[in-house]
Amino acid sequence: MIKEFKEFAFKGNLVDMAVGIIIGGAFGTVIKSLVDDIFMPILGRITGGLDFSNKFLVLAGEVPENASLETAQKVDGVNLLTYGNFATAFVSFIILAFVLFLVINKFMAALKKEEEKPVEEKKVSEDVALLTEIRDLLKAK
Repeated sequence: MIKEFKEFAFKGNLVDMAVGIIIGGAFGTVIKSLVDDIFMPILGRITGGLDFSNKFLVLAGEVPENASLETAQKVDGVNLLTYGNFATAFVSFIILAFVLFLVINKFMAALKKEEEKPVEEKKVSEDVALLTEIRDLLKAK
């Protein structure tokens, strides 16, 4: 059983998958930074200074008026709906999905082009073709 586990754990595909997951996590961090540090401030500027990360709705409890999300989360007995965080996460997801679409789409297009390339047939001279035909006929007898 230990031998089978070693074979499974150290297969090339499993190691490749682990590397892909680690790189994917790092890629997700870069996309999150892109959204949080670049896109959301620009979107906030376009919308008149609206900071999406600080948007919430009080479902239960009392929160001081004009309180920040951080302050509201510290209040005991308050229940918040932090839709601003969701908006930021959703924008991150859309950007990540779009980038992956572009990468995968390009990769798949390149693979399709390779598959669609016609295989060049070797030009065989007439005498070689005739000899091949004779050989095949002799084999058939």
